[in-house]
Amino acid sequence: MSVGDVAGLIAAIAFVLLVGLLAVPLLKLGGVLDEARASVKALTDHSVPVLDETAQLVASSAGQLEKVDTVTTAAAQVGENVSALTSLVTATVGGPLIKVAAFSYGVRRAVDGLRRGSRP
Repeated sequence: MSVGDVAGLIAAIAFVLLVGLLAVPLLKLGGVLDEARASVKALTDHSVPVLDETAQLVASSAGQLEKVDTVTTAAAQVGENVSALTSLVTATVGGPLIKVAAFSYGVRRAVDGLRRGSRP
């Protein structure tokens, strides 16, 4: 065996050791990638039903909001009707009520004037 053969043998052994040392992290990386694939699959399997339920919830919420809008519109109409009724009552009863109040005030003043005038 010559010096070149020994150097070649040492180089070959070093190469085998290098490949062996690099193989261990690559095998571990393969295991990590397998676990990541399994985790992503489990996450996907659990996420799809949640997304379906969320879509149903959003759809039912939209229906409920339409019902609330209907109720709100009806309440606004009731408020407008009460306001109109109040204006009507005020216009119908308010004028005569003011006249009655003014008349009763005049009568009280007249009665008070008569009482004071009859006193010595």
